[in-house]
Amino acid sequence: MKTRLSNILQSYACLGAVSALFAVPPVLAQQTADQPAEASKPMPTLQPVPTTVPGRPDVPNAEVAKRLTNVAPHPFGLPEDQLPVPKLKVPKGFKIEVYASGIPNARSLRLGDKGTVFVSNRLLDKVYAIVEKNGKREVKVIASGMDRPNGLAFHKGTLYIAEGTRISKLENIEDNLDNPGKPVVIYSDFMNTQSHGWKFMGLGPDNMLYVNVGSPCNICEPPSGTGQLRRISLDGKTAEPVVRGVRNSVGFDWHPVTKELWFTDNGRDWLSEDLPEDELNRVTQHGQHFGFPYCHNGTFTDREVGWGRTCEEFEKPAALLGPHSAALGMRFYTGKMFPAQYRNAIFVARHGSWNRTKKIGGDIIVVHLNKDSTVKSQEPFLTGFLRDNAYIGRPVDVLVMKDGSLLVSDDHAGAVYRVTYGGDKVAKR
Repeated sequence: MKTRLSNILQSYACLGAVSALFAVPPVLAQQTADQPAEASKPMPTLQPVPTTVPGRPDVPNAEVAKRLTNVAPHPFGLPEDQLPVPKLKVPKGFKIEVYASGIPNARSLRLGDKGTVFVSNRLLDKVYAIVEKNGKREVKVIASGMDRPNGLAFHKGTLYIAEGTRISKLENIEDNLDNPGKPVVIYSDFMNTQSHGWKFMGLGPDNMLYVNVGSPCNICEPPSGTGQLRRISLDGKTAEPVVRGVRNSVGFDWHPVTKELWFTDNGRDWLSEDLPEDELNRVTQHGQHFGFPYCHNGTFTDREVGWGRTCEEFEKPAALLGPHSAALGMRFYTGKMFPAQYRNAIFVARHGSWNRTKKIGGDIIVVHLNKDSTVKSQEPFLTGFLRDNAYIGRPVDVLVMKDGSLLVSDDHAGAVYRVTYGGDKVAKR
């Protein structure tokens, strides 16, 4: 038991000491909890975190480590009057307001056909629905007792939920928000890892579920079936890798015109404060390899596992997003509310670094593309979550609404914000 607890705490090191303790109880409980009746098989055994250099703690000295402690999320979410909205900044003509509050560890965002906004969790066990009625907004719990339900996708009335080791679904969910029933498992062929074991998910133009399967380590040769983006049929009966060489992607989307898949990827830790950078990648054909663990940034090989390899073997990133910035959710802007220069640009949520003494990120940036889909520029869009080298909020995902406004989730404050342009107003809370 001592060894297992040590592995779990190690895998949550990136959350900081307090955050790790906050996350451990559901994880430990999951090892003994009864599986849902719909599960096709028991949860896989928790896998140890691979290491490249056994016995060597690849960490900085104690003095530096003191400055790398992360900030724990608020366990119940902040009340609306304590949210950091007055300190957040957007470009001239834009406005940011609270869309919903009191959603602990609010993560991935998905929109239902009838306007319901679904919100996931990573540290807790719940999935939420934000509904609007008579000009007011309400948050409902639609699923609980789940294993890191971070990934969401929606298709023809069905909400798909990517947990740590399986994908489940809730059919006809928007008509049954008060009585959703138990999620039905459709796919369970995932290794059980705590390091990068949570999933991000999206519905592709081919009506297939795309899911990241993170590399279960900081730096290692990923075990078979990990370090990839995988696509899975809606019934869960067929699955195949789409791309490999992915360390941990927590956001992807498809270009509205070319239908090409783009994804963010988090670079390794403990190499230096300034290297490597997180990446924005463009998939031009299935089967491509994006370099992990051998090549970083498309320019240099890894000091531990890159010997004998060259970066020319792998796909180069479309853009670099900053060292340890924790680039997570991303969406192409397909709305019409914002000015024309934002059309088909990419909004990227940078959660913010923990593996740096001087933090970066904690913002939303916008990446503009040329007509040939190469990256033209990137610039800040929503800032203010990082103040005096500390976080007052941490953006995770973005979502384009039907009216063209942009939602932003914040897992630190437990809230969802709405960005509008012009005189549009939000519904009353």
